[in-house]
Amino acid sequence: MALVGSLLKKGILFSNIVTSRKKKNLGIQQKKTLSKLLARARYTEFGEKYNFDEILSTILFGTEDAYYQLYKKSVPVYDYNKIFNEWWHKSLDGEKDICWPGRIKYYALSSGTSEAASKYIPVTKAMSRAIQKTSIRQILSLGHYKDLPDDLYEKGFLMLGGSTNLNNQDKHFEGDLSGITAKQIPYWFRPYYKPGEKIAAQKDWGLKLEEITLQAHEWDIGFIVGVPAWIQLLMEKIIAHYKVNTIHDIWPNLQVFAHGGVSFEPYRKGFEKLLAKPLIYINTYLASEGFIAYQTRPGAKGMELVCDNGIFFEFIPFNEHNFDSEGSLTANPETLMINEVEEDKEYALLLSTCSGAWRYLIGDTVKFVDKAKGEIIITGRTKHYLSLCGEHLSVDNMNRAIDLVSDEMGLTVKEFTVCGVEHGTMFAHHWYIGIEENETADTEKLRTLLDQKLSELNDDYAVERRHALKDIIVTVLPNKAFYGWMESKGKMGGQHKFPRVFKNFLIQDWKDYLAKNSYQS
Repeated sequence: MALVGSLLKKGILFSNIVTSRKKKNLGIQQKKTLSKLLARARYTEFGEKYNFDEILSTILFGTEDAYYQLYKKSVPVYDYNKIFNEWWHKSLDGEKDICWPGRIKYYALSSGTSEAASKYIPVTKAMSRAIQKTSIRQILSLGHYKDLPDDLYEKGFLMLGGSTNLNNQDKHFEGDLSGITAKQIPYWFRPYYKPGEKIAAQKDWGLKLEEITLQAHEWDIGFIVGVPAWIQLLMEKIIAHYKVNTIHDIWPNLQVFAHGGVSFEPYRKGFEKLLAKPLIYINTYLASEGFIAYQTRPGAKGMELVCDNGIFFEFIPFNEHNFDSEGSLTANPETLMINEVEEDKEYALLLSTCSGAWRYLIGDTVKFVDKAKGEIIITGRTKHYLSLCGEHLSVDNMNRAIDLVSDEMGLTVKEFTVCGVEHGTMFAHHWYIGIEENETADTEKLRTLLDQKLSELNDDYAVERRHALKDIIVTVLPNKAFYGWMESKGKMGGQHKFPRVFKNFLIQDWKDYLAKNSYQS
């Protein structure tokens, strides 16, 4: 009898009963969360400049929502470049008490802008504790899945993430958030944690996957956590290495997959071919800025925002009043608290966190599918991004790479677009690049240079090109082809811009247009 597993399951069921009884109004949770954040940070440089003491006093003694009116009046909205240039760069240089008390020891490297390969997102001790706490809650939420066997809770947890061998930059350590959090796994969880400390420290993704594959048959895995592309690639390697039919031939007790980072739907069909029986899929929203939301129950339409653990949320209606055509914020955007949002409307997400992010535009857009429960789905990005397998390729990256390549090759590129396409069981990017009719381009050279520049500009892209993003394809067209498509849509003129990313039905629409007008597609 799985005694330990039985006790764990009973503890989980009891915890869920207690948690459901103690559940408070989300607006009250958020007010209390902001109060804690302001109290901790009021003596920092940021807190003193923006009068956190006054805002905190308004929370304690003012009328119901007066504190929020003062908060958004006092503290400006920040994107990454603005908050880094004004504040975070001081912490990165080793100064203390800037946006959060003390010195920041860890920085998560996240997808960068056109100016740098990576963003540096602070990860404080308070944030590490908050992420651990929410991770434990996610495990506890399995108590809602009544048919799971007792002994499942004794199985291994395979967490496929970045290296725990962080880069030592003298005044701080930096690396993937998954590597930072794995390095700080609590001692009681270590017996269940796979792939273990040695393999987790491996920086080379190819070697890491090889080492996991070689040891896979020794583990009894019940849970997998990771980005779908990496998990699919790993399972394919294991199945091929051991010459078996499915991953369940190696891990017969595998039952739960917690995924995040990108949409799972493009992977589902190929993923499930690797299984002998269905898995429970749990959607997770863990960003470099914090553990934002996760699926808490079977059949949930969305993920529940974590409203009482180190993050205060604000919501900007994603419309032309608040964002321009490039997805950038306008001067005075409307912002709302969680009790002011509406279901089925799209919002850009602002975070104030225990890592010293304040009214920070994370760049994601969300939609509430159940306001009472605080459940959301991620709908996209404020700016066009292409992320089939975690490459997080932004329009800034694309524009910068095209500029560099066109300058080097002496081309006049006025228009371009890129489509994400399937490439076997993995993915590729298909670029359509416009040049002048009197110009000629060496397509293979253009492709090679473009791939090289994108890898230099975006760390995530460089990693995925070695694994899940198998190829890039380049089709050179005359610039007039792009204008002809715009004309066919009635969108000629200065206010209309050619989409830099084609997605969904527009990909086929674009291909049909090219074929109809005798352009190569």
